[in-house]
Amino acid sequence: MKRRLEPVPSFASEAEERAYWEREDSTRHLDWSKATRVRLPNLKPGTTAISLRLPVGLLEQIKIAANKRDVPYQSLIKMWLSEKVG
Repeated sequence: MKRRLEPVPSFASEAEERAYWEREDSTRHLDWSKATRVRLPNLKPGTTAISLRLPVGLLEQIKIAANKRDVPYQSLIKMWLSEKVG
């Protein structure tokens, strides 16, 4: 026997909706067995700031290489790391 799903209520604000979903069970409104995975390719991945100690000479070489490529040195470091890991 298929159970009847309750309609999702309307909300006056995002805060009201957030509070609702924090206290209510979504299975009353959604059939999660029919859910499918989605990809959101246009979302930027989260970033985290790190502290990295580099020898002064190495950092200068990186900055020179970045300047030649007309990119910020931190972006160049990220590109190089991504290439090496990926």
